[in-house]
Amino acid sequence: MKRFAKPALALITFFSIACQDNSTITPVPVTGVLLDNSFASTQNGWEGDVSDYGVEQQSLIEFSFTHTNLPAPLDQSQKSLRVFGRNRSDDLFMFVRKQLTGLAPNTDYKLQFDVELASKYPSSSFGIGGSPGSSVFLKAGATATKPEKVLDGNFYHLSVDKGTQSEEGKVTSLLGNVGTGKDVEEYTLIQRSNKEQPLTARTNAQGELWVFVGTDSGFEGDQALYYSRIKVTAL
Repeated sequence: MKRFAKPALALITFFSIACQDNSTITPVPVTGVLLDNSFASTQNGWEGDVSDYGVEQQSLIEFSFTHTNLPAPLDQSQKSLRVFGRNRSDDLFMFVRKQLTGLAPNTDYKLQFDVELASKYPSSSFGIGGSPGSSVFLKAGATATKPEKVLDGNFYHLSVDKGTQSEEGKVTSLLGNVGTGKDVEEYTLIQRSNKEQPLTARTNAQGELWVFVGTDSGFEGDQALYYSRIKVTAL
C-alpha cells in the first residue's frame, strides 16, 4: 500500500492545483452580435419607460409605449416600438430597454449600437426650448442593473447616469439626434450608430446586462418616435 502513497498524493495535488487554476481564470467576453431585433411582427421582449420629470407633471406628459404599425408614408404593414410623450420638463427621457443574459460574469464588454427609427422632425426645425429634430438627442446605454425611473424628492430621474441632453453619461453613448435631414415634416427612417465610439459596460455576477436606447429631449412639445430595429454587437 505504501508504494501507492506518493502517486495518490501527486494525483490529489494535481487536482488541487487544477481547481485553484480554474477559480482564477478570467472569463472571456463573447464577441459578435448579441441581439438584432426587428419589431416588424413582435416586441421581442423590449419594455418602455420615461424619466426626468416632476411629480406634478405626471398627468401632463401622457407617456405611452406601444407595439404598433409604422406611420405613413412608411410601410404600415410593418410594426415598430412607438414611444410618445409631451415634454413639460425641458428634459424628458423616453426610452426602451431589454435584458441580455448568458454573458460572461463580471466582464467588460465593448458594445456597438446600431439603431433604426422613424422620425418626422427636420434638423433645422424650431420649437419651444429647442428643435424637435436637432435638440432631441438619441442615446444608447448598457448597465448591470435595470435602468428605471426613481423618485428623488418631487422629481423622477433615471436610476443610472445617462448624462443630460447632449452630454453622455457614465453608462451611455451619444448616437446623434433625431433630425431627418429633410426640409419637410415627414416620417422617415433614419439610422444612428456609435461605431466610432463603442461603449464599455460590465456584466453582473450572473452574466446579465441591460441595454437601453432613448431620447434626451430639449424640445418642449409633443413627440412620437418609432423604433424599427435595434442591433447590439460586442466588439
